[in-house]
Amino acid sequence: MTETQIFEPDGRAIPFAAEGEGPALVLVADRGSDIDALGSLAHSVAQEDFRVVRIGLSDSAEKTDAVGGTARDLAQDVVDVMDHLGIEDAWVGGHAFGGSVARRVSLDHHARVNGVLLLGVEAADVAPPLADGLPVLVVQGTEDDVTPPANGEALQASAPGLVSVVPIEGGGHLFPTTHVGATSWAIEDYLDWD
Repeated sequence: MTETQIFEPDGRAIPFAAEGEGPALVLVADRGSDIDALGSLAHSVAQEDFRVVRIGLSDSAEKTDAVGGTARDLAQDVVDVMDHLGIEDAWVGGHAFGGSVARRVSLDHHARVNGVLLLGVEAADVAPPLADGLPVLVVQGTEDDVTPPANGEALQASAPGLVSVVPIEGGGHLFPTTHVGATSWAIEDYLDWD
């Protein structure tokens, strides 16, 4: 696993790690998780000749309700790290709340996002609009009781032409950590990366 670095634009401490070369996938950690929770998944996907960047929430974001006034700030954190690394555009995704941040990035910085990857869908994210014309891949644990499969199915029903859902059989909420191979394969297969 690659070493975590801290990027500090305007005094915000944003943890990130990057590995691999090629087209970029940016993954945002869930609230309360550090970026190492996505480390094995990132490493697996990076082995397929892709650059995978993991981003954690800045210190100030962990102390506030990011669903409210700071959602745009968190989206800006992601774009600031992308700028710092010289990434012009990427698939942007995340686990649970990290996926909510990824959706905000796609809405606020549409030109920088090629598509959105949601590793579980938060209930609050079933209704908000999707970025116009961007594909969304939902990878969902079938046994997830925090971001249940019904959330991903409802999002797909709201935009069937844009949203695809791939179930991870037997996966609970931590499926990106416990079912790394199946999750990595679902991402690579959808994006046709291998």
